[in-house]
Amino acid sequence: MNKRTRSSLVFGFLLILIGGWFLAVQIVPGLDWFWNIFQWPMFVIAVGVFLLLLGLVLGAPGMAIPACIVGGIGGLLYWQNATGYWESWSFAWSLIPGFVGAGLMLSSLLGEGGKDTFRVGAWMSMISLVVFVIFGAFFGANVLGTYWPVLLIVFGFWVLIQPLFRRRKKASEPIDVEVPVDAEIIEIEEDSGV
Repeated sequence: MNKRTRSSLVFGFLLILIGGWFLAVQIVPGLDWFWNIFQWPMFVIAVGVFLLLLGLVLGAPGMAIPACIVGGIGGLLYWQNATGYWESWSFAWSLIPGFVGAGLMLSSLLGEGGKDTFRVGAWMSMISLVVFVIFGAFFGANVLGTYWPVLLIVFGFWVLIQPLFRRRKKASEPIDVEVPVDAEIIEIEEDSGV
């Protein structure tokens, strides 16, 4: 599918969704609840969605990374605006590397980077979540109550079993060895007199 066809499909799909939504709001009066929850952080989330759609239209899966960062921060802002708990920035910033990890996993699923990129994204997301829970416990938002150490234990087990799932090289695969260009060659002489 070429870029022009792909962009036409995405644009047409968006027009159908937007038109369908506005039609539904006109016909069913109870659907106007949407405008009550549409606060300013939704614009930040919308920019994240726009970046993701732009990446899909342009055929650039790497755009999923900034899309997840912006959309994730928009989600945080939405939650903070709804709850009034702006002090949560003291530990909520630790989720931003997790948003990067989610973007890496999404771009890998969309075809850029492969399994290694997905694995790095999963690690970043996991570590970000653990740091978020730990900092949340220290800064007053006891996310898991008194059971937050369970998350550390689970993370420790995950780190322990991770080497079991790594791909091992077959015996027939060559091993890459780099030799520095300016390495000295040491000659070993046999001493036959002893």
